[in-house]
Amino acid sequence: MASSHSSSPVPQSNSSDAFFKKEMDATKRFRPVQSLPDVCPKEPTGDPNNLRDSPSLVADQQRWTIYHSKVNLPAALNDPRLAKRESDFFTKTWGVDFVDTEVTPSFYLPQITKEHFALYQQEITPREKVHERCKNICTPKDTFDRTLLHTHDKSRTDLEQVPKIFMKPDFALEDSLTFNAVLPWSHFSTAGGKGNRDAASSRLLQEKLSHYLDIVEVNIAHQISLRSEAFFHAMTSQHELQDYLRKTSQAVKLLREKISKIDKVMCEGSLRVLRLSLTRNNCIKAYNKLKLMATVHQTQPTVQLLLSTSEYVGALDLIATTQEVLQQELQGIHSFRHLGSQLCELEKLIDKMMIAEFSTYARNDLNRPLEDDCQILEEERLVSLVFGLLKQRKLNFYEIYGDEMINTAKNIIKQCVVNTVSQIEEIDTEVVVKLADQMRMMNFPQWFDLLKNIFSKFTIFLKRIKATLNTIRSVVFLVLDKNQKTRDLEDTLQKNSAKESTVDTEVAYLTHEGMFISDAFGDGELPAGAADTGSQRNTSPNSEPCSSDSVSEPECTTDSSSSKEHTSSSITPGGVEMMISDDMKLTDLELVRLANNIQELLYNASDICHDRSVKFLMARAKDGFLEKLNSNEFVTLSRLMEGFILDTEQICGRKSMSLRGALQSQANRFVNRFHEERKTKLSLLLDNERWKQAEVPAEFQDLVDSVSDGRISLPEKKPTATEERKPAEFLIVEGQKYATVGTVLLLIRIILEYCQCVDNIPSITTDMLTRLSDLLKYFNSRSCQLVLGAGALQVVGLKTITTKNLALSSRCLQLIVHYIPIIRAHFEARLQPKQFSMLRHFDHITKDYHDHIAEISAKLVAIMDSLFDKLLSKYEVKAPVPSACFRNICKQMAKMHEAIYDLLPEEQTQMLFLRINASYKLHLKRQLAHLNVVNDGGPLNGLVTSDVAFYTGNLQALKGLNNLDLNMAEIWEQKR
Repeated sequence: MASSHSSSPVPQSNSSDAFFKKEMDATKRFRPVQSLPDVCPKEPTGDPNNLRDSPSLVADQQRWTIYHSKVNLPAALNDPRLAKRESDFFTKTWGVDFVDTEVTPSFYLPQITKEHFALYQQEITPREKVHERCKNICTPKDTFDRTLLHTHDKSRTDLEQVPKIFMKPDFALEDSLTFNAVLPWSHFSTAGGKGNRDAASSRLLQEKLSHYLDIVEVNIAHQISLRSEAFFHAMTSQHELQDYLRKTSQAVKLLREKISKIDKVMCEGSLRVLRLSLTRNNCIKAYNKLKLMATVHQTQPTVQLLLSTSEYVGALDLIATTQEVLQQELQGIHSFRHLGSQLCELEKLIDKMMIAEFSTYARNDLNRPLEDDCQILEEERLVSLVFGLLKQRKLNFYEIYGDEMINTAKNIIKQCVVNTVSQIEEIDTEVVVKLADQMRMMNFPQWFDLLKNIFSKFTIFLKRIKATLNTIRSVVFLVLDKNQKTRDLEDTLQKNSAKESTVDTEVAYLTHEGMFISDAFGDGELPAGAADTGSQRNTSPNSEPCSSDSVSEPECTTDSSSSKEHTSSSITPGGVEMMISDDMKLTDLELVRLANNIQELLYNASDICHDRSVKFLMARAKDGFLEKLNSNEFVTLSRLMEGFILDTEQICGRKSMSLRGALQSQANRFVNRFHEERKTKLSLLLDNERWKQAEVPAEFQDLVDSVSDGRISLPEKKPTATEERKPAEFLIVEGQKYATVGTVLLLIRIILEYCQCVDNIPSITTDMLTRLSDLLKYFNSRSCQLVLGAGALQVVGLKTITTKNLALSSRCLQLIVHYIPIIRAHFEARLQPKQFSMLRHFDHITKDYHDHIAEISAKLVAIMDSLFDKLLSKYEVKAPVPSACFRNICKQMAKMHEAIYDLLPEEQTQMLFLRINASYKLHLKRQLAHLNVVNDGGPLNGLVTSDVAFYTGNLQALKGLNNLDLNMAEIWEQKR
């Protein structure tokens, strides 16, 4: 059953169980009725355009034709043309029951009835009517077409009898499989008793093959007969085609002759000129290439020559340029195949040479004689080395300089010690071998001069390092500035290139349109970039750029070499001119970090000098030498160290704390020793003090006078005068007389030593303040123990503590209290604002001293009070007048006045006697009340009045007490 190729495909549902259905609106779609295509082309009519208008088996092999239709198996089994069913292959092989056996219905296929086709019939009926109507309108095919179709089907059926193996395109009997399939080996076997049957089979096979050959020949002949007209038509058209070809050949020959003449007249000369010009340019390029090769060949000798003069930057630039030329211009040249690796090895060698050279330079620069000259050693050489190291990205070269600084600092101290020791005859270098031991044998002036020399050498050393490092940093900053300028230039070029690209686009457009640039732009409107471009483009090809014998230098330079090195001239602070190339491939971050590291190296140099100085000090301080210095020597040492610290801070710009810390540590030890010495001295003075008024030497009076003038310092020793001034009885302080003991005079001097030490060593101000406070407290407490506590009786061996001792002690305390505000102001001026809280120690000391003075006054009053209690308790009102009791009281009052009057000021004396008088009145009033003596004018009253008058007269007769208001009326009981 043949299937029509013109039937429309039926859409298939997505579900596997669904039936195939046509489109619902198929009735609304009308297509023109088409007939089956012809198998063979129509007969030729002479018209080449109408030679074929239907499918052909030859031309349309990929197009579907009627020959593509197939015959299914049931149609082959039910073929009515077969005469005998027994000859059928299937019934013959499988038996008679093969046809009659009823096929069992499948469980997977539904039972199809006419009802399943009802919907399809409804849809197809209108289309069938349209088809019949169109069929009536179209003329039927002629008998030839039907016969041709019938014949074609018959021939195709015959061809199907031929096995498919003969139709394969790769059919070849040489293949063993193909040969065995066509001629089975069993047909030629003669073994056993089957010879006759095998011979019959062989004949049958031969007949079968002959039958296949006949079928093929018949079909070939049939096909040739069908196309005989086309063959005759092709033969007829061949003569016309030959005529056309002959005429075409003659026209082509004539055209070629004309083109040859035109080529000789118009093109051959111009092309020859162009060819010669191209040849000449190629020769120039070859000459330039050979010249470049000769230059590259001289690279290694030139590099060695530059290295002999320490031109590392030039050698590196030459190597970099040569490497780029080898990679771009001379790539692939066999003679230079090893030159690249040789240059790389040479570059590594230069790296090592530069590092060794820089190490040598650093050693020579730092170890040259330390004089006042701080100029840079061979600045051009240093700049060249730094540029070479930067070019090779050896950014850690400063570490080499740092190592040399450490070694040089050690050598400076060692050399200074050796030179100083060699000048001291007392030190035998053969006996004392070690330098440290030799140094410890020096006295303070010798050691101080040595330290001063070391500090001066270190100062010059740091100045020299600063100058060298500043030059290195200037080189780094020049490279950084060059990078910035290069980026700015690239940005500018990018902007200009964007503008020029716009002009080039316009020029290209005008050229493409066949216009001249001068037609599009006026003389004044032509852009500069376009004018330059046009001038280059309009250069005549016939113009000779240069002769082969004398090639100009710019023309011989390749593009890469000419654009490789763009250098700019820069001048260092020292005046050295440098050429900075563009191939310094260092980022700004790397350069800034390198500059910071170099600056940090200067700080490290300061730290190194301070550390070596600290070790030098510690080596001398092992035997307690520094702690044994007196205040003047330590102050001198402190000033020297402070000066060196300030000098290094000014040179390097940063504080180094090691030497300052060592100075502070030694200062603390000095303060402790200084304080312990003064405190011990004061303790010894107090333990030996007999609390008697001492004479005041003139130097102490001068010392007090200098303090009164506002200058707290120890006066310089004046040359001994011919007439020595006699010591004074009292110490005059701002017009007041102070009777003091020798210990207090020395205490004042000690206090001034504390103050002067603070001026000389400001760093110990707080420690000195604390120690001075402790010293003043110690004096107050110790003097209280000795005088008020009567400790002097056992320590010194005094028989008793007299009122004079008490008054003198009070006056000494008053003198110290007088100087406490001055001392406070002195320390306050030298303290930081955040340290002002320490001044409260002076307030506490002042309060303690005032309390002590008040206790002494109370002690004096208590002495008289006990005397009054003892004498007045035995008082009796009787004659004679004045009584012995009152005479004794007046005598004791006179002794008291005599003891304290010269020691205490008049005001304090009056206040003291007023308190004593108050105590006297209290005891007398109590005794009178005990005796029942009242103020009634009686005889007893008269006796008491006489005694009181005697007491008043004697008391007012004392010096300075004549105006004292005694108010003796208070001794009587007031009447209620």
